Amino acid sequence: MSKLVTELHIIGENGNMFDTDMEYIIPLYQRAYAWEDKQLTQLIEDINDVAEDSNYYIGSLIVSKQFGRYEVVDGQQRLTSLYLLLNCLGIKTKPTLTFACREKSNYTLRNIEELLLENRSKIDMDRIEPGIQRGIRILSHELTKDHFDRESFMEKLAKIIVYRIEVPENTDLNRYYEIMNTRGEQLEQHDILKATLMSYLSDDSEKGLFAKIWDACSDMTGYVQMHFISKNNAVREAIFGSEWNSMPPNSWQKYKKAISGTTQETTGHKICDLIEKNFKVEDDEGYVDGDVRVRFESVIEFPYFLLHTLKVYVSLYGVTHEIATSKIVDELLDDKKLLDAFNRVVSCGITDTGRIADSKEDFARGFIICLLRTRYLFDKYIIKREYANDSADGEWSLKSLYVSGQQSKKKAYYGNSEFTRSGEWPRTNDWRTKTNIMMQSALRVSYTSPKVMHWITKLLIWLSEADCKNIKNDAITKFDKVAENIAIDAVRENFFQVCSNGVYAMGVNTPHIVFNYLDYLLWNDDRNGKKKKYSDFVFEFRNSVEHWYPQNPSEGTFEQWKDCVDQFGNLCIIQRNVNSKFSNMSPEAKKSTFKDMIVKGSIKLRIMSELTEKNGDKPASLYWKERAYKAHEEEMLGHLKKACNIE
Repeated sequence: MSKLVTELHIIGENGNMFDTDMEYIIPLYQRAYAWEDKQLTQLIEDINDVAEDSNYYIGSLIVSKQFGRYEVVDGQQRLTSLYLLLNCLGIKTKPTLTFACREKSNYTLRNIEELLLENRSKIDMDRIEPGIQRGIRILSHELTKDHFDRESFMEKLAKIIVYRIEVPENTDLNRYYEIMNTRGEQLEQHDILKATLMSYLSDDSEKGLFAKIWDACSDMTGYVQMHFISKNNAVREAIFGSEWNSMPPNSWQKYKKAISGTTQETTGHKICDLIEKNFKVEDDEGYVDGDVRVRFESVIEFPYFLLHTLKVYVSLYGVTHEIATSKIVDELLDDKKLLDAFNRVVSCGITDTGRIADSKEDFARGFIICLLRTRYLFDKYIIKREYANDSADGEWSLKSLYVSGQQSKKKAYYGNSEFTRSGEWPRTNDWRTKTNIMMQSALRVSYTSPKVMHWITKLLIWLSEADCKNIKNDAITKFDKVAENIAIDAVRENFFQVCSNGVYAMGVNTPHIVFNYLDYLLWNDDRNGKKKKYSDFVFEFRNSVEHWYPQNPSEGTFEQWKDCVDQFGNLCIIQRNVNSKFSNMSPEAKKSTFKDMIVKGSIKLRIMSELTEKNGDKPASLYWKERAYKAHEEEMLGHLKKACNIE
């Protein structure tokens, strides 16, 4: 880790982060302490969410060493909150936090104990700073709630770390602080990781090369090729070929040749850049596809992409933990543990060639190459949201970057990524592209948290294995099946293996992937048939599992259904913003009231609505719960069982 970066544990065996001979001073140009309920309760929740097996990064503290003390440039709100938290927990702190020229703030910090004990006779309340007093009151309230487990909280607090980063000497602190606040810039974990990995390289030119590739990959807007900007597109063509669409090389020397000798703009910004008076950020105007201007939005942010890439690297190089019984990477993709994840691989990882800790320079080179190659595959084969012109309505997209024009007049355009064998008709590719889009979007809307998007990791590993052999032959035509197998495994494990004795009654706990994979199967069957009823269907974020025949009918209108109301045949998935109105109505009332939602909704929901009809003298609701739901369930389970190869 860089000499300017220090890992601070909030509490530890040797005391706490304020047990130091160095004073932290909050300069006058910063605002007064202002954290309130939202930020302070979130701080408590973040600590309570810490897992037992690893450290947890909670933020960075930017300081400048001035005359034997640390002047806090950024992060003072969190620093002050941690100081208050320790005192509210009864942990003694040295008086190492002070505010420049704010006598009330300093007086309040020195009298926290008296405020907690409400010994007003011992303190001058006119000298108390209201913001800090409010923070003490909020934290004290949170720490004394009935469900608060102090012992567990203290164990987790011991795993919390803050990174203290010193700015370079002679930095214009007022200018830096102004930029940080007006642009919202702050040093994130991935910035620290970048500096750490670069520190493994001894040659400055190699560090510069690493930074250029990292900066290009860190911009998750658009396609990575467009983030390599140089005169006459020399760098872009050296890395991605004359058509800008070839796999980046797997050789460090080739990158040194392609990038080191050229002038290139980067997407990242150094502190010295930020404090320049004429500094500004250029907007991304988007790219042209025919006469339509388009822009793309990634389904994940850069810290999560780094975690996916780390897992790809571990898989490609067979990295294991030096302790055979320990995992080298966590299953959960937790951006708060980004640094911890990389530290574990570097410190404890071994490969066929030895310990990674003994060859950190090789790891830095190997990882940055893996990062660029994985980003290229991610852009080309993992879905994005595509927005045409100035439209706010995006659609799922699987496009590749192509180039038109000659020499200096070359211009990027976008067309469907290729999933065909050589010699097949373009129409065949459009068909396969659509299938891939539908399968991936089914996975995307099923797993809404980036922490559990393991399907992305699995697809990237499949694309990357054996020097990307699967994109170089006919195997790519089966890419939709690779994605579908991920869905099948999830449905088997979390639905069929959970439900026993032929009873499928998980109710609202039924995993979303079951509904979305079923919709995919129904859509695919329909597309291969003659009717084409569901050609308009798209996967959206339908995140609420609901009962078609309600659990709790509107009082006095129709009878309650107790025995089978949680059966799969009686369940549907809808958008969360309509569930409160939807929940207690009868099936026929839902059918008539929510026509517009149903016609654009889940395919299973559309079928349920169609089946909600009276039968002879029996009202639709009564017929639904007596017979129709069961027939519907058997049909839907039939589709799932056949696809999942369930007897």
